[in-house]
Formats: sequence, C-alpha cells, structure tokens
Amino acid sequence: MYNIKKITENLFWVGANDRRIALFEGVYHAPQGVSYNSYILLDNKTVLLDTVDKAVTHQFMENVAHVLDGRKLDYLIINHMEPDHCAEIPTILAKYPEVKIVCNTKIKTMMEQFFDFELSEEQFQIVNEGDVLNTGKHNLTFLMAPMVHWPEVMVTYDATDKILFSADAFGSFGAIDGNIFADEVNWENRYLNEARRYYTNIVGKYGPQVQMLLKKVSSIEVNMICPLHGYVWRKDLDKFIDLYQKWSTYTPEINSVMIAYASVYGGTQNAAEILAGELAELGVKDIKMFDVSVTHSSYVVSDMFKYSHIVFASTTYNNGIFVEMENLIHDIVAHNIQNRKVAVIENGSWAPQAGRLMTELLSQIKNTEFITSGVSIKSAVKSEKREELKNLAKAIVESM
Repeated sequence: MYNIKKITENLFWVGANDRRIALFEGVYHAPQGVSYNSYILLDNKTVLLDTVDKAVTHQFMENVAHVLDGRKLDYLIINHMEPDHCAEIPTILAKYPEVKIVCNTKIKTMMEQFFDFELSEEQFQIVNEGDVLNTGKHNLTFLMAPMVHWPEVMVTYDATDKILFSADAFGSFGAIDGNIFADEVNWENRYLNEARRYYTNIVGKYGPQVQMLLKKVSSIEVNMICPLHGYVWRKDLDKFIDLYQKWSTYTPEINSVMIAYASVYGGTQNAAEILAGELAELGVKDIKMFDVSVTHSSYVVSDMFKYSHIVFASTTYNNGIFVEMENLIHDIVAHNIQNRKVAVIENGSWAPQAGRLMTELLSQIKNTEFITSGVSIKSAVKSEKREELKNLAKAIVESM
C-alpha cells in the first residue's frame, strides 16, 4: 500500500524507509535506519526527482503510481547517480517508457556504466549550469555540484516555490518516523548527531566543493530544502546552512576536548581517564571520550569535526600503533579534517613507539597544532606520569 507525504500543494514525497539496513554503503552503522527520498512534482508536466535504493522498490513504485493517478510521467530528473538513489531508473523506464531523462553529461555516462538498457539520444535532455526546465507553472533551474560528493552531482532549484532539491547535501542518517519536516521533530536532540555523522563521513572530505555549492545557494532565495536522505527543511534553514558552513570550513562547533584511546589491559585507558578528570578540574566542559576498540570510527570522525582539541592515546602494538587506533587515524586523514589542536599519549611496556608514529600520521593533517610533545607511559601510570598528565591538561586549557 502506498505511503506518501505531501510537501506542498503539488509536491509529494514518494520515497521509503529502510529500517533493517545494518551498514550504509557497507561501512557506516545505521542504528536508526535510513530514508531514501524521492519527490514528484505535479504540474502541466509531471516530474519525478531521483529514485531510490533497490531495497525499497515495491513501496516506491506504489507511491509513484498513486501520486500520478493514471497520468503519464513526463520527466525523470537525476541529480545523483549513486545506486541508493538511481537503482530504480530501469524500473521507472519499464513502467513509463516515454519518460524523458533530465541529467548532465556525467550522469548520462555513469548511467551507461551502471545499466545495460539502450535509450535514444532523444530520450535524454542534457542540462548544464543554469539551464531551466519549464513544467507549466514551475521553472526548474539546474546547478552543478561536483564532488558533493560524486563528480556528476547536480542540484535542482524550483524558482517558483523556492525549493532546493539538494541531492546528498543537507542529508542525514535515520529513517523518517512519520513526520516529514525537520520542524516537526526534536531535530537537534534526535538527529543533529546523525546529520553530522552523515556529512563528515560521506561528504566531509570535500569541504571546498561544499563551499562552492553554498556560495551558489546564497545567491538564490531558498524557502525549503528537500534532500535525498532525512528530513525536509522549511523553517530555520539558516541553522542547518550554518552547520554546513562550519563543517565545510573545518571550523569546530565547540571549544572543548575529545579523547580517543586504544587500551589493551587498561593502562592507557587509565591515562585517558586521568587526563579527562584533570581537564574537568580546570573547568573544561562537555569532554568526550571514545574507546576506539568498541566505537565505530564514523562516530569518532563525526565528533572530530565538532571538537576543537583532540587527544589520541594508544598503546604500542607489534612495534606500531594499536590496530584500531591506526585505522582511525588513517580514516581521519582521508576525511581531510583540518585546523585542530592535537595531543598524543603513548604506552608501551618495553619499547613505546605509538606516540612517534601517531604524530607522523597526524602531521599530514592541514593546520595541525601539537600541544606539547605528549606523554609517554611504560605499562601503567606512575606518580611522575600523573604529574605529566596534569601538565598536559594545563597546556591544553592554555591553548583554548
């Protein structure tokens, strides 16, 4: 049975939720599921904006058929060719063979890579930056957004209703629980962390490209944002745009400390706990700690974009960095995080090496400022090392 949501008088959400997905893109935990958003505009011409993942085919096709209510589908706009949004292009073409596909040249090329169907050139309407599609009362303008977060991405702007169909920009992990609009839920408490985790892990590497898109968006009047994942925004858009401004310029949201540690028998954890306590005594609020052995790196990467100061504490393992910490740091470097103040703590019962190796890796991060040379522990924290941890806490606070 269909399950649609009315966005405006003639715009409908025809997407679906996947609450059983364990790993989004085979990597990222999705404990709250994910929504695959697709939209239909009813005008003199009918327009479907993007499709969905193959996991929700049946629900999606019922939704489309119900909204069209016997009308033919005139246009299928493809903003992004990632399979969680384009998988049902063949199904749409099978049911609505006369539909015209609106896309850019890179999208057309990718479509030919993903699928085997053959279409005539006449069935495509290739668009470039600033091109406009008139559907009757609505004028749809296309803006290119390469590397947000694939090279073919574009966004669609309905100049009539001032709606931005933003592709993967302004998306979020998490299924839609009945309400479709962000202002209908306690978004900051329930979904902000998942929106940050989505941005930082999916799009975070491409801050300069996001800045280019934000510059384009700033030149038009936007009253609503319809992303391909998560809630539709019709109020307080500046709040989300401001977060994107911070995230894409690698500007911390808060001036506080995140501690990520890897510990085998508890000695390194103890050092991290002592440091956190000393920071608290000095007045630092909202300290965050992660045991990287039990926390998926996507959560740590997300909070790295939030916090101004990061401490990495790791035992030495096989004469190197403990494996989960090493994986995390490689992940952080790959996500292009910048402009952070960093400290390291190492542990090693006979040949501590983790501190030097972590510092070498973290030095690849742009505009990294190391706070002291760090603290080196052998096996367990002794009184003199406790004093060093206290001094490290003071140095961190002074740098804040």
